[in-house]
Amino acid sequence: MRAISDRINRISWGLNRVALLGAALAVAVMLAAAGWQVIARYLLNQPPIWTEELARFSMVWGGLLGASCAYRFQRDPNLFPNALQARGLRGLVFTMVRSFGVLCFVLPIMWFSFFGAGANPARGYLARLAGRQTETMDLPMVVFGIAIPLAFALILFHVLADIVTALANLGNDK
Repeated sequence: MRAISDRINRISWGLNRVALLGAALAVAVMLAAAGWQVIARYLLNQPPIWTEELARFSMVWGGLLGASCAYRFQRDPNLFPNALQARGLRGLVFTMVRSFGVLCFVLPIMWFSFFGAGANPARGYLARLAGRQTETMDLPMVVFGIAIPLAFALILFHVLADIVTALANLGNDK
């Protein structure tokens, strides 16, 4: 069990590094777009119309990827921060309760990202975005909307890593 836990955690931390890089890049793009809009508006008197939209979508990407990183680093809001250090059976119980709470939030979002009413994939969030274009950048909205299921899929994988780690630590009571 320890070998499986180590492998899943290694993958989880690798995905977390990629998400952290993506979040930092998205925030940098957001700041650059907002900065260029300010410069163009107040110095050049010609603000480009696409900068506000780019900044908004970059903020969404940065926030969602950052949220997945916060979960992995255990910096997300929680009611019992000391429970995160528990090991053994107590740690497993705390991990399962925390995971249940996260899954109650994440699974419906994942479901409705791909399926709409009546489990119809054509009515899911991503399918509806695929047929829409951004107002100013002439890109499919799905380019920006995919951030939601991607970030929550990362969180799901981190939940799996937490559960497997708690199972591997079952013999280490503290």
